[in-house]
Amino acid sequence: MKLKLEDSRRLTGANLFWDLPAAIIDVAIEGPPEAVIRAWESAVVKWLDAIGYADEKTCYRVFDGGASLLISAPIDVLYSMCELNEVAWTSAAHTCGEGDAADFEGDFARLKRLFDEERNPALLALQGAAHHHGAPFLWDDDEVSVGYGEGALVWTPDSLPAPDDIDWKAIHSIPVVLVTGTNGKSTTVRMTAFIMAAAGYRAGLTSTDFIRVGDRVIDTGDYSGTGGARMLMRQGDVEMAVLEVARGGLLRRGLGIERANAVLVTNVATDHLGEYGINTVAELIPVKFIVHRALQGNDPLVLNADDEGVVAYAARLDKTIAWFSLDADNPVVRAAVSDGGTACYLKDGWLCAASGREGEVSERKVAAVENIPAAMGGVVRYNISNALAAMALAIALGIEDEAIRHGLATFRGDETDNPGRGNWFEHEGVRILVDFAHNPHGMSALADAVRQVQAERVVVLLGQAGDRADKDIRDMTRAACSMEPDLLLVCELPGYERGREPYAVPGVIREAALQAGIPADSITLFPSPKDATKQALEQARHGDLLVLLALTQRQETLALVHKFLQDNG
Repeated sequence: MKLKLEDSRRLTGANLFWDLPAAIIDVAIEGPPEAVIRAWESAVVKWLDAIGYADEKTCYRVFDGGASLLISAPIDVLYSMCELNEVAWTSAAHTCGEGDAADFEGDFARLKRLFDEERNPALLALQGAAHHHGAPFLWDDDEVSVGYGEGALVWTPDSLPAPDDIDWKAIHSIPVVLVTGTNGKSTTVRMTAFIMAAAGYRAGLTSTDFIRVGDRVIDTGDYSGTGGARMLMRQGDVEMAVLEVARGGLLRRGLGIERANAVLVTNVATDHLGEYGINTVAELIPVKFIVHRALQGNDPLVLNADDEGVVAYAARLDKTIAWFSLDADNPVVRAAVSDGGTACYLKDGWLCAASGREGEVSERKVAAVENIPAAMGGVVRYNISNALAAMALAIALGIEDEAIRHGLATFRGDETDNPGRGNWFEHEGVRILVDFAHNPHGMSALADAVRQVQAERVVVLLGQAGDRADKDIRDMTRAACSMEPDLLLVCELPGYERGREPYAVPGVIREAALQAGIPADSITLFPSPKDATKQALEQARHGDLLVLLALTQRQETLALVHKFLQDNG
């Protein structure tokens, strides 16, 4: 039997397994896992008892090729508990015939020292007091806070006040929503922030591109994890917040905040499989639904009624659900409203909201599709779906319809409002679309929109990172080829080979494109998106539609587009 420790980390918030913070290790197990897990559990019990944490709990998840093994822990000793988990694994592996025996005396002395050095009773006291007073509590290695946004107080971990010295009446929360899913997260977050601003609130948002309060960009980069959530919720000028929550952050650390007023799952589809023991879409769905752990009472879980996997998983949950759909006659929507629930849907060119009460259904028109720039007159249906999701979140927060209409009308979906996602340009008969579609689900949605745009020639730029499975790359390529490109520009993504040989991924894309019926002389390989974009623009002619799927070098791509427009202006 071959055993290997793959990863060891802290889960600092509610996670896939439970609501508890924990130390987790991901391990590879070649062969039946039962004996290994029993040996690990036995070793954990011994070590927890020796160190003085016998009340902590364990749990595990078995997946194809390995397992995730967890030990719960107070937040002030999570690093030390990770060390204990690794020691327990070493002992379990030896019991099962792998590796050397553990040095109990040496490991005990080391672990005892680590736990003694890491303990922070003041941190636990503040956490307990915050929960007692019903105040949000956030902590990390650098800062500890109670309250959200304009109602927050912040300290460093080594200067925490005694709970009795805090004016708890001055601490409060702000309305906050969480957004996750495979596609549409960033756009929906930004639409929602526009609606919040239209309602008169100083809106804060986190995303994969930046973290922002109002017009103030705090920093650029990927802030869709726990760090971005905490940073935003500690900004003293935030009055309402919408947080993008990505799969990676949920698996690495769990939820970044303890509570939210509403959460959204846009959809769940194939993407980033094969990491942290999540190998199938069926396994990915519960990961996305981790966000529901931030809800309390009747706070709504906003879900896509057009996603079969989402609908099926929702049936397991005892949650208040607000549905949205592109189809007013969606049976899930109709059943929910008839049963007294709420839903948002597309009907006769309008975004409508409906609710049921005592057998009566109340429906109202909220926003016309023709007045939503990001929907491109109804051509871009995935942005109609995103707008419905944003509208459902806004309704959950009690925002008035007029603000929803205004927010969706002022969100242009261009490179300023939504950089790299559905950015359209046009000049002298040449149309250019810069987008971030990068998985089969997102590519299919984009292709549906592109096929509705008249063009004499379609040119598609396509690439992918090396950490995707060949099947997923082929599926994405087939979806892209449904745009019926006259020219396919396949590019390497420098720095994103992720362990593959140079041009290995472009080779997979080219082969899949050939199988999809694209002629060999219509396919060209390029060393980067920038190089492919330069040629596409240099050879552009009247009637062309250039679909530039710039997954990397996005700013360089947009700069080249602007230079093209300027030079031909």
